[in-house]
Amino acid sequence: MYAAAFIFEPGTYDERFHTLDAQIEAAAQSNPGFLGRETWQSEDGKRFNATYYWADLDSLKTFSQNPQHLEAKRDYQRWYRGFHIVISEVIRSYGDGALDHITPNSRA
Repeated sequence: MYAAAFIFEPGTYDERFHTLDAQIEAAAQSNPGFLGRETWQSEDGKRFNATYYWADLDSLKTFSQNPQHLEAKRDYQRWYRGFHIVISEVIRSYGDGALDHITPNSRA
C-alpha cells in the first residue's frame, strides 16, 4: 500500500480549479487501486494535507498521468501558494481498533 500526501497552501480558486478538482477526484475514485482519501488542515488553517491511499505503485502512477491531473500540476501557481508531495510505502498501521481507517488496523 502507498500513501501520497499532497500538502499545500491554497491561493485563489476559480471555476477552472473547481472543474479540474472534480475531474481529478473522479479519476482517483475510478482507479481500481484507489483505497481512499483523508484531509487535514493545520491549526492556523493556512496549510492543508490531502492524503490519497493506493493499493500499489502502478495505480498511483496511473493516477499521476491523468490528463486533468497533469494540467493541474502544470498550472498549480494559479491556485496554490505552494505545495509539497510525499509518497510513502505503508509498511505498518495499527491502533486499538476503535477508529476505522483506510489502512489495515492491526493491534500494536
